[in-house]
Amino acid sequence: MTKPISCFLMIFGLATAVSAQHGKQIVVATKSTTLIFTVSTDQKLYQSYLGQKLTNPADQDLLTASRKGAYIAAGMEDLFEPAIRMVHADGNPSLDLRYVTHNQHQDDENVTTTNIMLQDPKYPVEVVLHFTTYNQENVIKEWTEVRHHEKKPVTLTNYASSMLHFEASKYWLSQFDGDYMTEMRMKESQLTPGIKILDSKLGTRAQMYRSPSFYLSLNKPSDENSGELIAGTLAWSGNFQCSFEIDQQNSLRMITGMNPYASEYKLLPGKTFETPAFIFTYTKSGKGDATRNLHRWARNYGVLDGNKPRLTLLNNWEATHMDFNQDVLVELFDGANKLGVDLFLLDDGWFGNKYPRDADKTALGDWQADRKKLPGGIGYLVNAANKKHLQFGIWLEPEMVSPKSELYEKHPDWILKLPNREESYSRNQLVLDLINPKVQDFIYDMVNELLIKNPGIAFIKWDCNRMLTNSYSPFLKDNQGNLFIDYNRSLFDILRRLREKHPHLPIMLCAGGGGRVDYGGLKYFTEFWPSDNTDALERVFIQWGYLNFFPSLTVSSHVTSMGKQSLKFRTDVAMMGKMGYDIRVKNLTPEEIKFSNQAVKTYKRISEVIWFGDLYRLVSPYEENRAVLMYASPDKSSAVLFNYLLNFRRKEYMGKVLLQGLDPMKRYQIREINLLPDTKSTQAEDGKTYSGDYLMTVGLNLSAGKIAPLTSAVFELIAEK
Repeated sequence: MTKPISCFLMIFGLATAVSAQHGKQIVVATKSTTLIFTVSTDQKLYQSYLGQKLTNPADQDLLTASRKGAYIAAGMEDLFEPAIRMVHADGNPSLDLRYVTHNQHQDDENVTTTNIMLQDPKYPVEVVLHFTTYNQENVIKEWTEVRHHEKKPVTLTNYASSMLHFEASKYWLSQFDGDYMTEMRMKESQLTPGIKILDSKLGTRAQMYRSPSFYLSLNKPSDENSGELIAGTLAWSGNFQCSFEIDQQNSLRMITGMNPYASEYKLLPGKTFETPAFIFTYTKSGKGDATRNLHRWARNYGVLDGNKPRLTLLNNWEATHMDFNQDVLVELFDGANKLGVDLFLLDDGWFGNKYPRDADKTALGDWQADRKKLPGGIGYLVNAANKKHLQFGIWLEPEMVSPKSELYEKHPDWILKLPNREESYSRNQLVLDLINPKVQDFIYDMVNELLIKNPGIAFIKWDCNRMLTNSYSPFLKDNQGNLFIDYNRSLFDILRRLREKHPHLPIMLCAGGGGRVDYGGLKYFTEFWPSDNTDALERVFIQWGYLNFFPSLTVSSHVTSMGKQSLKFRTDVAMMGKMGYDIRVKNLTPEEIKFSNQAVKTYKRISEVIWFGDLYRLVSPYEENRAVLMYASPDKSSAVLFNYLLNFRRKEYMGKVLLQGLDPMKRYQIREINLLPDTKSTQAEDGKTYSGDYLMTVGLNLSAGKIAPLTSAVFELIAEK
């Protein structure tokens, strides 16, 4: 076989392509980080360097070409985990990738994209490595495209988004895992020779057990303010695999991408296989710096409308579950007004006529308003909410179907289910075959028509309450290895179409809690639901975990009645993210309503600092029986400090807290805010003024006086003018 003329002319026509030369270096750089590749004499591409940007560019010439392949293929001489494995149409299970050309083009003054083309000299296969750098945010996004011109389909059994190599004395991995109601628990361990894999095989709601987000520390464990590390996350909502392999020479090979489990992908001639992006930042200044890099990148590039305000809301779920009617909901609007929130969100249970949605066993797929519960339809509720100066939102679970539904009866061929096997249910439901274009059109049309017929709908909660089992697509027939990948690609296609029609509608990403939280999905969503566990003590840990990689305005945090903590503690915890309510307002006392109304006003006043400021984690709940964090405005003129006392022993000593992110030359007045009605602060620091230098060098005593478990305080710091 002979290799064809490049089929990536559209990519490589954007800038001047550079032909292969021996010893050529390809530099991918941000303001602080450099990633360098070298082309060897045999036209192999190697990673030469990944680390802090060299002050003297001439020093780059001193870097010797290592034998760390940039994108190693299986079937040749390499003995470890490959980035890609392909079985050709003739059965040959090898791939030999050689450098052909590359180009770089500047998208704008901050963003640069580098494309590197590799080809097999014997087979008509091309692989393009893409790197987009975000200079000011110090973030790199990496992904890969694979294409071939063989006469028949080839089979891909490995297809990494990224392969990176590290040389250090030791390696430490911080991972985030858990289960339903225990999401994003942080664990750190030293890597040892062999391979460590973080992965998911759940198909959808794929991140229920663990997240494709991690810290990799080099030489020693990193803390918030020191240590060399990368923070990485995969922009993919489906099965993922992140592998960390230490070889006999103590080198680490890190591979991230979609999980190849049960996914032998048949790629047709002329079609392009594109991997999701791996997004990472490198720093020598600890985990806090990495977090702030990712947050800035996310607000500017990763999250829909990431620099715009968010809505506060009241959800009806705790108040009514599925037992409600039109009049009950309209009465709840008064509760939302008492709280002072922007929006009322109607949750599950509003749809279905032949099989009304009175429990979780019916009606998914039948997205018509229940005429018995809602005789006026959704439009009546929208108008009623608007008359009370509220916006209106609604819950959907578009990917799912109930066996007891009209949709199931009409289209049994639209469902993922195994032939010759009994149906297997989770939450009494099945999954629609999103790979089928007719199903894609059905979901798009349903959501689009709901919004067109009810133009006042201002918010959607998009849920997904089960993983993939019965994993067989009637539409794919003999290509079932494509199912896990094509399902999530089809989901993104639906979301892309909806965003073209409704570009700025706020939509919450939910998957029975935090089962789908990634930047592949978040470019279509404004926020996500971290967990169905809203116990405020548990939420300190859950939200602490997510905030490592996702900015606060994406982390939906609601005040509920779950847990035994005080309303103030629950409210203070909700304030660290995007605050909302899911509570029975009628069960609150007048004093609690007064406090909550004032809390909403306070939150709206300080939310700009919380949403768009820089996060500093000051005391970790994993290290002490308290959690302290703060947000500082980019211009360092103001800050909001959260102090949560957890469960601690009598007379347990807690030291001063050193603040961060302030201007050492400015003086800041400290005020405790979000106090209960008719109470004054008992905090010793309330009302005092200190220099930023003092606050960051000497610190504050946040545990003076009478303290108690499960109490909290919120402080506002304002710089003197």
